[in-house]
Order: sequence, then C-alpha cells, then structure tokens
Amino acid sequence: MARAATTTDAFNAIAEPRRRAILDLLVGGELAVGELVELLELGQPQVSKHLRVLREVALVEVRAEGRERFYRVNGPALKPIHDWVMRYERAWSDRFEALDVVLEDLKQKEDGDGASNEQGDGEGDDPER
Repeated sequence: MARAATTTDAFNAIAEPRRRAILDLLVGGELAVGELVELLELGQPQVSKHLRVLREVALVEVRAEGRERFYRVNGPALKPIHDWVMRYERAWSDRFEALDVVLEDLKQKEDGDGASNEQGDGEGDDPER
C-alpha cells in the first residue's frame, strides 16, 4: 500500500516531528519565518519546506508584510485532529478513573492495616495491670 503524500491531509502533515514543533511554536502567536528558523535551529529552506506543507493542508495561514512572511495556526483546520484525539482521551479518562478507584481502595486498606498494627489490642500495654 502506497503511503499518502504529506500534503493530502492534516494527519499526514503532522506525522513529521518538525512540523509538529512548528505548530507548537505558532500556538503562542504569529511568528516570522526568521524567528522560526532561529527557534527551531534549522535552515531556512527546511523551515520553508515544512511551512509549505502545513500551508497546503491549511494548518497554518501566512501574512505578508513587506518581504517578511508571518505564520499563524489555523485553529479550525485542527478540529479533525482534535475530534479524533478526543475519542482516545475519553478512553484514557475512563481508565484513569478506574485506576483512581483501585488506588484509593489500596490506600484505605493500607491505612486500615497500619492503624490496627500501631494501636495494638490494648492487652499488655499497661505494665501495672
């Protein structure tokens, strides 16, 4: 089965770690290409290539100001990814809640055992009896 091109959809585009890093930086606000180059410590051609892919799948938008290009995240384009991840988040939350119940039960048993061992049974505690 042939692999889909990275420009076919957002899922394929974000499969590349450097593109996810670009999105992570742009979540904080609009950045110029030069700022991204500096922050990512990559060459300008590499950053531009990744921005092109992100732009082609509409995950980022570009604004020109003179010779500079400023990029920002296109939030609505991330919705399909968000919706997909949310299904897994619900499953994780259910499992974490179940784990919390088990841990609380274990803690109560441990506290109960510790309390009975520390308090003793009352016999032999008073040497004058």
